[in-house]
Parts: sequence; structure tokens; C-alpha cells
Amino acid sequence: MTESDLQRAPERVARRRRIDGERSRQAILHEAAQLATIEGLEGLSLGRLAEAVGMSKSGLFAHFGSKEELQLATIETADVIFAEQVVDPALSAATGLERLQQLAERFLQHVEDDVFPGGCFFASVAAEIDRHAPPVRDRALKTIGEWFGHLVAAVQGAQADGQINDAEDPVQLAFEIDAFLLLANANYVIMRAPEPLDRARHAIRARLALAVS
Repeated sequence: MTESDLQRAPERVARRRRIDGERSRQAILHEAAQLATIEGLEGLSLGRLAEAVGMSKSGLFAHFGSKEELQLATIETADVIFAEQVVDPALSAATGLERLQQLAERFLQHVEDDVFPGGCFFASVAAEIDRHAPPVRDRALKTIGEWFGHLVAAVQGAQADGQINDAEDPVQLAFEIDAFLLLANANYVIMRAPEPLDRARHAIRARLALAVS
């Protein structure tokens, strides 16, 4: 081993530790997001998460200095997962109507695939949103607001494409579709059967059929 190699060795070790640390953090946050859909963000504590991932509380404290920091990081992780599996693929569709249909279908598929054991992460968080301090509440509301904004924008895009009647109120139509999705999510969590998801699909098709120009 050359002198140059010896000098770079500590750098490689430090880099490997950073990579390992980031992988460990991501694994912890993925488990935290899973847990939050069952016990709520409020029930997500360093002690409870340490028990779930088999780490010491002090070990977790090295990654997250407080419960609030853990909650915020968990929301960020769930947001990335939701974007990758639902939002980003749907928004790549060619027309406004296709984007709207894909947003709805990918949401339902995301629930049906049991990505989170308690259903949609952000639907779970919304149910307890008033119990959180502004930083946590505001971060969760940001994603929830963006989701609804995507639905509204897709309706508006479909109207611009001539696919949905201009007489339709984009906000109202987006609200109705979102309501179908959220009710399907809630019932699926209770029933663990595809029926409510299929009923939502049927309801959305029927509503869009009325809206098509």
C-alpha cells in the first residue's frame, strides 16, 4: 500500500460510515412511517421506535435529537414515498384527464399494495392534525395541500384540453374525487378487502363520465 493510499484510508472509512449511517437512518424512518399509520404521529416516540427497530433509545437519539425532529423526518420520508409511487408517475401522463385518472388510480393502488399498514400515511396524519405543534402540523398540511392542488390542476388541464366540461367547478370536482379516495382508504383499513377500492373506482368513473364534455 502506497503512502497516498494510507492517507486516503481514513477518508474512505469516514465516507463508509456516513453512507452506513444514512442507510440506517432511512431504515429507521421507513419503520417510523409504518408505525405512525397505526399508532399516529403523536404515538411515535424515540422509545417506541427504538423498541420497534431493536435499537437503544440512545442510539436513536444520535439520529434524531427530539420527538419533533423524528416526526418531521418521518413526514418527509412518507412524502418521498408518496411522490415516487403516486404523484410523479401520474403527473407524467400526457393529458389532464389521464393525469386525473392516474392520480386516483395510483392512490388506490398505493393503498391496496399495503405500502403502509394503516393505509395512506397522510390520511392517517390528517385525522390527528389538530394535536400537533405548528412545525409538524404545517409540514403535514403542506403535502396534503399539494395533493389536492394536483387534483385541481389535473381537472383544469382536462378542461383546457376540452376533455372536461368548462361548467364543472375544478375545486368541487377535485373535492368529490378526493372524498371517494379517502372513504375507500378508511374502509379498506377496516375491511382489508378490495371492495371499497373497487367501489371508489366505479364512483370516480361515473363522476367523470358526467363531467366529460
